[in-house]
Amino acid sequence: MGRDTVIERKVFPAGENIFRQGSTGHSAYIIQQGSVDIIREEADGSEAVLGNVGVGGIFGEMAVIDDSPRMATARTAEATTVIVVTQQMFLHKLEQADPFIRGLMQIMANTIRSMSKKNT
Repeated sequence: MGRDTVIERKVFPAGENIFRQGSTGHSAYIIQQGSVDIIREEADGSEAVLGNVGVGGIFGEMAVIDDSPRMATARTAEATTVIVVTQQMFLHKLEQADPFIRGLMQIMANTIRSMSKKNT
């Protein structure tokens, strides 16, 4: 990334969806302040909280890694400020990584998606 790269921050109130399960994803997010619940939406309309991401945590990276639909919904548990990591920024950093690391990340993404499909 060059010096002209702009870091984008977004602020969300409590209870707002940052993205929804099944949507297309072109950004990952790093939490600067607050926290986010990762929620699996079930076919019957119910929801299951899979986990909570706090300050310094990253979420939404799976869709950026393998360009697949979002596996879960991300909803703010409280007022939250995030740093947006665009797909372009992420891929640029990934291109600079060791080829082994790039391959490992793709394998991990595929494994997690495969495991998720078995649990639905």
